[in-house]
Amino acid sequence: MRFPTFPSQLYQFTQGLHITAGIACFPLILGKLYTVYPQLFQTPPIRGFGHMLARASIALFVGSSLVQLAIGLLNTYQWYPFPFNFKQVHYALAFVIIGSLAIHIGVKLPLIQRYWRRNSEATVELLGRDSNDLLDPVPESGSSPAPEVVGGFTGRLFRWIDGTPQAERGVSRRGFFAAIGVSTVAVVTFTAGQSFAVFKPFNLFAPRAKDIGPQGLPINRTAEAAQVTETAVSADWVLSVIAGGATTTFTRAELLRLPQTAVSLPIACVEGWSQLADWKGVRMRDLLAAAGAPSDQRLMVQSLEKEGGYRTTEMGAEYVGDDLTLVALELNGSTLDIQHGYPARIIAPGRPGVLQTKWLSSLEVSA
Repeated sequence: MRFPTFPSQLYQFTQGLHITAGIACFPLILGKLYTVYPQLFQTPPIRGFGHMLARASIALFVGSSLVQLAIGLLNTYQWYPFPFNFKQVHYALAFVIIGSLAIHIGVKLPLIQRYWRRNSEATVELLGRDSNDLLDPVPESGSSPAPEVVGGFTGRLFRWIDGTPQAERGVSRRGFFAAIGVSTVAVVTFTAGQSFAVFKPFNLFAPRAKDIGPQGLPINRTAEAAQVTETAVSADWVLSVIAGGATTTFTRAELLRLPQTAVSLPIACVEGWSQLADWKGVRMRDLLAAAGAPSDQRLMVQSLEKEGGYRTTEMGAEYVGDDLTLVALELNGSTLDIQHGYPARIIAPGRPGVLQTKWLSSLEVSA
């Protein structure tokens, strides 16, 4: 699979939107549950195969959605109290959610078609009152709708007992939508600053903040956690370029003597935070050319890290040959800090931050 490297900030935008939309879903799904929760306890619980399929699909949809949102939020804080692989489960749950929602809509489609219009005869019959009263849901005395519970958020919650409406005071329709709207705007405003600069002044609750960290750039994995505090600053460090059975090594001084290129590229992490930074180093294709290696093939990138799922990563040919892909040696006008990958690291356009490998050890051209 090939990934687009232009525009260079594409992944920064899509991942920021992904995380922000996930956070915005919390008040939306809780609001939806508030409107339908009485029907979760309807009797009899099952009234036929179609009804069972509808209830099972919505139970699966709601349950998987809540798990999906919860583990997604925990991932933004890099906290994993659950005993399974986040990435695999998060990806799989997306298909469970889509599938269960499709089944539920399919089962409910006849009902949706019947009641899709506000003033349809079926809607008036369901609510048991004149259609002109739909915005002010106070039922006429003695009226009895088809289901046991109607109303929800439209003003009051009604139960019919022995043909008599029993009203319970609830929030108004406008109040409900205002509360959900304000809640959604609030959670987005107070967290999206980690992804979008326009929200930066309001970033109160996001796990990362722009301009905070070594050289004014946040970090996820520290040099201490990666166990590279000694090997990264060792005098005998070299970057090995392996191609066709031959190995060429470069010291940091030799890398600095190669043509240097400056680029502005973001670090955009899967947890949603991102920040644009100025990088300087050797173009990847220039480095490979200096080693007599091709720049139109995939690379296996190895870090000095002792352990971790991303100490070895694969870089597609689309990144290898891009003019903006660097083996970076400087950040924001000064020598790369060890927390940002000293002595050398990868920076490429449109690539997740976890794959912008720090503390480089070797680059191997794949056949």
